[in-house]
Amino acid sequence: MEAAIKTVVSVYLKSSKGKENLGGKEFQSLVKNQLKNILTGSEDNEAVKNMRQQLDNNQDGKVSFQEYMNLIGYLAQAVSEQLSTEWKNPLSLIKQ
Repeated sequence: MEAAIKTVVSVYLKSSKGKENLGGKEFQSLVKNQLKNILTGSEDNEAVKNMRQQLDNNQDGKVSFQEYMNLIGYLAQAVSEQLSTEWKNPLSLIKQ
């Protein structure tokens, strides 16, 4: 788990180029490059822009680390629900 936390932080810092916030282009790049397999619509610029606006609690046009962590939390919850459903249905775990 420690490695996962370090990865989450490192991805943010690399994407923000050490700044306190992710601008629109940086957020777009992060989503397209890091979340393409978990987020549908990650290739749709307008969808990613809308997601950024929804995350932007203080409406400054940027995504802070806390706002980024909100996204990570939402995604973790969604993955948890998906995996929980799969574990409840053992047949879904069998590759065909």
